[in-house]
Amino acid sequence: MMDGGRSEELCVSEAMAAAPAGLQPSAFTRAVSPYRAAPSLERIDPHSAQEPLKLDWNESTIPPSPLVLERIHAFLLNTHHLNWYPDLRAAELGARLERYTGASAEQLLVTAGSDAALEVLCQTYLDPDDEVVVPSPTYTHFLVYAAARGARLRQVYGKDPFVRPDEAILSALGPRTKVVYLVSPTNPTGVVYSHEFIARVARAVPQALVIVDEAYHEFSGETALPLVHTYSNVVVTRTFSKSFGIAGLRIGYLVASPEVVSAVRRVFNAKSVNVLGQIAASAALDDLEYLYSYVSEVRAARPELVAFLRSRGLLARETPANFVMVRVPNPRAFVALCEEEGVYLRDRSMDSQLEGYVRVTVGTRRQTQDLCDRLGRVLDRLAAL
Repeated sequence: MMDGGRSEELCVSEAMAAAPAGLQPSAFTRAVSPYRAAPSLERIDPHSAQEPLKLDWNESTIPPSPLVLERIHAFLLNTHHLNWYPDLRAAELGARLERYTGASAEQLLVTAGSDAALEVLCQTYLDPDDEVVVPSPTYTHFLVYAAARGARLRQVYGKDPFVRPDEAILSALGPRTKVVYLVSPTNPTGVVYSHEFIARVARAVPQALVIVDEAYHEFSGETALPLVHTYSNVVVTRTFSKSFGIAGLRIGYLVASPEVVSAVRRVFNAKSVNVLGQIAASAALDDLEYLYSYVSEVRAARPELVAFLRSRGLLARETPANFVMVRVPNPRAFVALCEEEGVYLRDRSMDSQLEGYVRVTVGTRRQTQDLCDRLGRVLDRLAAL
């Protein structure tokens, strides 16, 4: 008798042999440029004497509220619940989100991270050859979701990526526009879109969905939520992955008109929002004091980091989000030397209009002082190359 592993290998081999030689992904999939992930987890030494500073994906730099861990632990003591599907309506979390956002239950949809919200909006509203207007540089995973639907991407670039290209965006809109994607604050440049401008876009293309991605809302304090009540084609997406510190549990949500939410629910997989994520997000919203304390720390640390970088002769740009952009002479060498110091950053120098730029997530003031000490050593070594 064959052992289980060997039998499984044979089954896989037989299945591959039986697959049609000409099997190909869809034409839309073949045309997609995949999202360029740059994970640092496999390069982080958990046994290092020096605490790693993981500042490459704009995650929270501290653990979530103790209440989150307490509620998850209490749930896991009753282990039989893990063999049940989660609450398909995420009712407890939804009630807390109603209080937090001021939106009604009919305007809310909880998703597996804001990525899932963006993907399901594309699934719901985009047909092949529909036009999608995207001010760029931007969060590029959205481009994958739109391209996978066969949409035509119309990326709009201004002369300066750190200045909002209002007129260029408005000029790109037309009768074929089906979706407009605005990240506010924009990742990676920190551009914020005003209420007035978003309203102009919504009025200009009433046939199009205007998505406002507010992944960094808690840090900026700006939101387009009031526009959802006025314009039925405006949608706001948010996440618990940044300020709330539960990126690993994948929880986000969208706020839209009841008509949009109803349409999205036709294709949305409610089972995708896992039970531990729902518990964690509910607990995080029950401890807003913890959230506000962390956000206050980040807001205080941002100018301190920028001041240090500028004191070393670098062009550093503060954003309203939890990251800064810094231009360095040799980004590849800079990032490599940072990793030797246990600092993990995101090299954005290959992006259009961002030559030489590295993105740095901002943490607490204590973490930022530690970061500045390490970056000082890196810059000294870089100067000696």
